[in-house]
Amino acid sequence: MKRSGELVEIPANKGVCTLLVMLVLAGWLQPAGAAPPPPGASLAPMLEQVLPAVVNISARTTLQTRRNPLLDDPFFRRFFNFQDELPHERQSESRGSGVIVDAQQGYVLTNVHVVENADEVTVTLRDRRSFTAQVVGVDPEVDIALLQIDAPDLTAIPIADSDALRVGDFVVAIGNPFGLSQTVTYGIVSALGRTGLGIEGFENFIQTDASINPGNSGGALVTTQGEFVGINTAIVGPAGGNVGIGFAIPSNMARASMNQLVEHGEIRRGQLGILIQDLTPELARAFGLRTTGGAVIAQVVPGSAADQAGLVAGDITVAVNGKPVRDGGALRNAIGLLQIGERVALDILRDGQPLTLHATIAEPDLEQAQAGAGRMSGRLAGAELGDLPQGHPLAGGAGGVAVLDVERGSPAWGAGLRAGDIILSINRQAVGSLAQVPAAINSSPERLLLNVQRGRTALFIVIQ
Repeated sequence: MKRSGELVEIPANKGVCTLLVMLVLAGWLQPAGAAPPPPGASLAPMLEQVLPAVVNISARTTLQTRRNPLLDDPFFRRFFNFQDELPHERQSESRGSGVIVDAQQGYVLTNVHVVENADEVTVTLRDRRSFTAQVVGVDPEVDIALLQIDAPDLTAIPIADSDALRVGDFVVAIGNPFGLSQTVTYGIVSALGRTGLGIEGFENFIQTDASINPGNSGGALVTTQGEFVGINTAIVGPAGGNVGIGFAIPSNMARASMNQLVEHGEIRRGQLGILIQDLTPELARAFGLRTTGGAVIAQVVPGSAADQAGLVAGDITVAVNGKPVRDGGALRNAIGLLQIGERVALDILRDGQPLTLHATIAEPDLEQAQAGAGRMSGRLAGAELGDLPQGHPLAGGAGGVAVLDVERGSPAWGAGLRAGDIILSINRQAVGSLAQVPAAINSSPERLLLNVQRGRTALFIVIQ
């Protein structure tokens, strides 16, 4: 679970990590990509321009404290002479980093988990000036928050095209690790397009070996030319320490969220109306294809934008707006980050033949989602449900709702829900179709009690 002001930590093998750190300290092993610049070269001139754009963020939160019920008993309070009201809350302060991306408007990008639930957010500049920040909006599914400060003489960092990054490019991570003032680390891009970590709803991380530590959240990942290409977000390491595996949100993804927050103050994502899956080697052979790059359209919701564009089940999506699609996660990111009303060009393979179709991203339509399948939100976030297919033993009887997919690391996954389960009831209310799910969920906002059939057995699952 993310904690405010801290990087997301992904556990690693502690023994292997400890050995690597010892070898590095002993000088026997150099971190990959950590070699210094060529002789005579220096990053100092670039950093002199960039460092004023990276800020320290302090988020103050009021936490409610638990209270012993005996303290509410007048006799108990009088007997022990508790006359004054005892405090019910305490103050908590966490720290992170941020990046000034618009000097005129005072816009600062950071992570949602840096400022989440904060009562007061303070931004401190490199010249030690401090300003109270307003939270313009947040995009929790990407972990991007947009702040605004009213301050003169700000320095912004230019935003680069993160799609132009290549594995092996040199990058610099800047932030405030462990509450220290600005710290700079140097490394390379270790990998691109990292997904499946279970950290965010939309994942397309840049992996780097530039040292990233707690407190770097929201800091900048920049090129050696001083261009902003990512927001530092997550690390892999024992006890929150750096072992050369860090993750950053690409600047293109951050910019897409920022544009919506500036325009609307919130995120307005539309939908195409498709269910997708990866094009595995087995599926590629079944479709008579030699390539394994792309995403299979498993289902098209009737009446959806995809249906109107002419997409059909079995189409293989290989590119969106001219950018290649390597798997289902890449297609989900490409579509999910578009705004309602945007036109999108889809390059597909149909019966092995290339075809380009155009669709307009539509507003989410509950009825359309219910007609096919729905990606759930709230306490069922991460679960994709659908009506039982024709021919299913339960179809036509008491019925149920099929669990088509469960995102690893989501609340539904953590509670034990799995793809292939059949939900028979929610909060003791029978659900015979997807259309009955929202009302059953709303009957108990505190928790969900699911009666699930799994194969020949049945069980109850509670999602708090």
